[in-house]
Amino acid sequence: MTIKQTAWEFFDACETGKGWDTCKQWCHDDAAFSAQADALGEVTTLEGYTDWMKGLLTPIPDGRYELKSFAVDEERGNVTAAAVFHGTHTVDAGTGAPTGKAIAADYVYVMDFDGDKIKHMTKIWNDGHSLKQLGWA
Repeated sequence: MTIKQTAWEFFDACETGKGWDTCKQWCHDDAAFSAQADALGEVTTLEGYTDWMKGLLTPIPDGRYELKSFAVDEERGNVTAAAVFHGTHTVDAGTGAPTGKAIAADYVYVMDFDGDKIKHMTKIWNDGHSLKQLGWA
């Protein structure tokens, strides 16, 4: 499997809320995660992030991605995915009544590889804008 295929399988599984139990097959066990977003400030592993995404689909059960770009940088050993996350807060997940507000949030994943598995992922995302859209901030 190429890094493009691996990245695609991981991206789709992560974005559809499969969590670490499914996503770990495409990652190193100690794969790291980073984002300059307060909502993800305490998440430092890819395991933690994939489970965070799984949890996000509880209050936003119609959450889905719209892929804009998917590119391989062979020289640097990474794959970049740019997408828009869409969904509506319709379920109380213990944080308050559903706002009924929708989100359309741009984000980018940069998945760095070591061999044929992801060793680190950076998420580029404006969490403050997203939280305002949903009525959470």
